[in-house]
Amino acid sequence: MTEASLTLDPRTTALVLIDLQKGIVGRELTPYSAAKVLESAVRLGQRFNDLGGLIVPVHVAFSPDGADRLQQPVDAAMPVPAGGFPPEWAELVPEIASLNGAVVITKRQWSAFHGTELDLQLRRRRISTIVLGGIATNFGVESTARDAWQHGYELVIAEDMCSSMGAGLHEFAIQKILPRLGRIRSTGDILSALGT
Repeated sequence: MTEASLTLDPRTTALVLIDLQKGIVGRELTPYSAAKVLESAVRLGQRFNDLGGLIVPVHVAFSPDGADRLQQPVDAAMPVPAGGFPPEWAELVPEIASLNGAVVITKRQWSAFHGTELDLQLRRRRISTIVLGGIATNFGVESTARDAWQHGYELVIAEDMCSSMGAGLHEFAIQKILPRLGRIRSTGDILSALGT
């Protein structure tokens, strides 16, 4: 299948970066390393900065007692370290914190839309398109993409700015789920779509 050409207007496009924080980028990832994901995010972030575009870093964080975490019974719960998350766990990594993130969203579940002001902040800035990436492809990125699509945003998923924590998880989301919600492109393609 031939990919349709892509043109992005930085005035109506936001770069949304999911969970590029200290407690998550240290995990073992596949198919891309955290360094590769961060490299792609920084390249796109710098281009958005140059063009005056909106960058929205998103991180997941919880209260010290964990009372605001989802806690319903599941068969495969996400592990929580003994004694809770370390204090710096939710901090954005320096590479992302150094970008001009005009809006920073704190979420308490996978999707960056549910229970946050992300939709409000995007609409107030007349954003109609989201360039999306982060960790993990099949959790935070996919959940945010599903909600973005349901909210009517156009989506571009930066394939090489996403990665996951198990063999085949990234690929399944990229090949089977995310193409039904938006357009899958490389960082290079997205940079080209933003113009020179």
